[in-house]
Amino acid sequence: MDERVASRIEVKNLTLGYGQDLVLDALDLPIPAGQITVLAGPNGCGKSTLLRAIRRLHAPQSGAVLLDGEDIARLKGKALGRRIGLLAQSPSAPLDMTVEELVRLGRYPHQAMLQPWSARDDVAVATAMAGTGVAHMAQRRIGSLSGGQLQRAWIAMVLAQESDVICLDEPVNHLDMAHQLDCLELVTRLNREEGRTIVLVLHDLNLAARYADQLVFVSGGKVRARGAPEVMMRADLIAEVFNVTAEIILDPVHQRPICIPHRRG
Repeated sequence: MDERVASRIEVKNLTLGYGQDLVLDALDLPIPAGQITVLAGPNGCGKSTLLRAIRRLHAPQSGAVLLDGEDIARLKGKALGRRIGLLAQSPSAPLDMTVEELVRLGRYPHQAMLQPWSARDDVAVATAMAGTGVAHMAQRRIGSLSGGQLQRAWIAMVLAQESDVICLDEPVNHLDMAHQLDCLELVTRLNREEGRTIVLVLHDLNLAARYADQLVFVSGGKVRARGAPEVMMRADLIAEVFNVTAEIILDPVHQRPICIPHRRG
């Protein structure tokens, strides 16, 4: 990761909890513009909460999230929605909704009481469905879709939002190997071809190392380490964060590090 790249998002001294339970503890994290940042760490460490805080779905007890230098707390809801999109873990919608109806929901931040649906909205929805490969399923009910098809439809909804920053919480969870690759290749194209800033939560360290520009290890509500995958994928660091002994080898195809776990530390 090139530290000279400007940060699109700055998480500063962020503390956040649920009742008396502290989840994020004075956490700091820069998210570089135009790169893919992957958050990884043990279950319950605060990754999903951090992602939701970036989208202002949880108000912090202290600290701030800055977007292009501006505190997101000062932005109106739809204005923030036009700049940051979020696909949460296990989203839900009525099963009789069509794919096109689902994707059209992504245009909500662009709507106003006196502003009718426009040709630009149609183009955004059509482009999002085409880019995710679901255009031919536009009139299918989402209850009839496979897991991979449904996940692509949800991602299309986020793309229709046309935000420059896209946050995806475990987007490949419950998908088979082929659909995991399809999803992450799509995300990579959005980043490389359109310059979108991407923030992902992934559990699979090897997928994280393959696709990340910046890999961030979160543990105990804090950022324990961050950097390029080649720097982060170290046996000692993985043992510290995940309590697992492992061997690190080089993927001969993609030239990225691979973690081979041995056992719990």
